[in-house]
Amino acid sequence: MSWQSRIEHAVAERREAQAFRQRQPLAQGAGRWLVRGDRRYRNFSSNDYLGLSQHPQVVRAWQQGADLYGVGSGGSGHVTGYHQAHQHLEEQLSDWLGYDRALLFISGFAANQAVIAALAGREDRIVADRLSHASLLEAAVQSPAQLRRFQHNDSQHLARLLAAPVAGQQLVVTEGVFSMDGDRAPLADIARVTREANGWLMVDDAHGIGVDGENGRGSCQQQGVHPELLIVTFGKAFGLSGAAVLCSHDVADYFLQFARHLIYSTAMPPAQALALQAALAVIQSDDGQQRRETLAQHVADFRHGAGGLAYPLTDSQSAIQPLIVGDNQHTLQLAEQLREQGCWVTAIRPPTVPAGTARLRLTLTAAHKPEDIAHLLEVLHGER
Repeated sequence: MSWQSRIEHAVAERREAQAFRQRQPLAQGAGRWLVRGDRRYRNFSSNDYLGLSQHPQVVRAWQQGADLYGVGSGGSGHVTGYHQAHQHLEEQLSDWLGYDRALLFISGFAANQAVIAALAGREDRIVADRLSHASLLEAAVQSPAQLRRFQHNDSQHLARLLAAPVAGQQLVVTEGVFSMDGDRAPLADIARVTREANGWLMVDDAHGIGVDGENGRGSCQQQGVHPELLIVTFGKAFGLSGAAVLCSHDVADYFLQFARHLIYSTAMPPAQALALQAALAVIQSDDGQQRRETLAQHVADFRHGAGGLAYPLTDSQSAIQPLIVGDNQHTLQLAEQLREQGCWVTAIRPPTVPAGTARLRLTLTAAHKPEDIAHLLEVLHGER
């Protein structure tokens, strides 16, 4: 089969399965409202959980950073791209989260790929939660290490897999809050089982950092866990983009030598690093606490009002509230019906989620108002 034929066949299969992905060009889409064309929608698809992408303090910091540094970093951090703004942000993150070091990456996907690619050897084993993010599972599959997947949030199954003999080391991989189900990992149990097997624990806390834990320190702090490798990303509660790996001094030095995603990528703009410092300051402030409380109230109100819906919600207490529809085409139709009623909701289908579990991934944010939640519930109860 030729390249062209292979491509056409793969795309045709996606279309036939109602799984074809399309991007939507938006005029505005990060805050409470999403604007497409000449229409405005209540936005229930944003990961901007605390509404910081629109925060005046964060926006002003980026503008000031652009005036000071320009709009780019100028190169890899190993050449000329590492600025004082990056250093200060890394120091603030490591101090806040209780680690020796933090290393900045251009995205959470890149950070996950870099860590696993640099660590995993042929004799090692990676044991990952079955529902871990694609960046984690793809990196594990592509590594020379053996990959085993434990049943979702099942620490007993994890323990059985870790007990099998292995020549090298074992790395346990999970998320803090799962991006498609919105549930939280039992990190204390997972950490205990991992420690008993002399393994290392890697937690991707993209959806927990800034929201969960004391002062927004995330899922690990909330459950009293200190994994060897903590990944935090800035595209959710921080309201921006990028990521950081938190680790020990020795591990950081190792990654600086061997993490190819870090060595060969252009560093994030220093202006962005200044904006991230401003976002971190808000997360740590009384304003940040109020935003977390507002978000928690929205989640409680939504779940209270969701009783009797035609489709079940997952057991999630986070900002992610997936409504499981099942059929791909029906999920797409329901998303379109909601948009007709002024609610922008994204249909998530396989292969992003398991077959038969297509869903509307509803996300709530501190930027929403109580009337937004009430309107969403009214529309959902009317769509049967």
